Amino acid sequence: MTGPVYLDCDTGVDDALALALLLGTTDLLGVGTVSGNTGADQAARNTLDLLALAGRGDVPVAAGARHPLRGLFGGGADRVHGGNGIGGVVLPRAAADPVPVAAADLLITLARARPGALRVLATGPLTNLAIAVRREPRLPELVRDVTVMGGAVRVPGNVTGHGEANIATDPEAAAEVLAAGWPVTLVPLDVTMQHCFVPEDQEALRAHGTPLGTALAEMLTAYFDYYEPVLGERRVPLHDPLAAAVLTGAVTPADAPLLGLRVDAESLRGKVAEDPDAAPRTRVVLSLTEPAGPALRRLILAGS
Repeated sequence: MTGPVYLDCDTGVDDALALALLLGTTDLLGVGTVSGNTGADQAARNTLDLLALAGRGDVPVAAGARHPLRGLFGGGADRVHGGNGIGGVVLPRAAADPVPVAAADLLITLARARPGALRVLATGPLTNLAIAVRREPRLPELVRDVTVMGGAVRVPGNVTGHGEANIATDPEAAAEVLAAGWPVTLVPLDVTMQHCFVPEDQEALRAHGTPLGTALAEMLTAYFDYYEPVLGERRVPLHDPLAAAVLTGAVTPADAPLLGLRVDAESLRGKVAEDPDAAPRTRVVLSLTEPAGPALRRLILAGS
């Protein structure tokens, strides 16, 4: 089992899949939420309710940044993730509430308690991580590594022609996180768009029969409904669970060069570009050795 792990997320449908994968494969110590797919507070409620379905109410959840470093949150991705972030599915409300600290402070506390051991997975905008580094400049030394689902390096974006949603929501934060000096693995659209779930995977979750598995199957319907006209067939990319699988080593990169990257926060806001003048220190996963769907299905079932 991989661990200890801290998850920073904006709990939409694919974040929920990533959460289930982490529950079955890592020592998940805490979760922070940020505004992205939905608002930070709704994301915290989604996370708490999902954890309760999994019998993991012991995992602390902290609501984090409600707005990016610059400007105001522009609203969630309702068309993709539904109005509540989880496909419109109404989950039983967990008894637990978010812990009374900000997500950035939860991350700092966990890192200080396990210096050099804590691994971070970020599947939403990087605002909380940037705030945490500002508050604790030693954080990059305390954290073992950071895996980020975000960016479109050699392919088009998904919110603009050049920008991927997590980076485009807060490019200033992304630039700070990539420059912070900790080991970063970026899992961009270049690879996540290549690996998908199909309806048979949804049915496997439903047939699993657990409360969490059933909920995941239900919320996938809205995700399929959005992506079917976009992709021309009924399948959904595995953005966030693929990043979780990269962190755990459950999938093997075929092409993952160390690149120098620059995040544009101005004219091409949210673009992550290769920069020959930047130090090549971000590991960018561009392809895998084999299709990830079967492995992710197995791991998500195990965690749900």
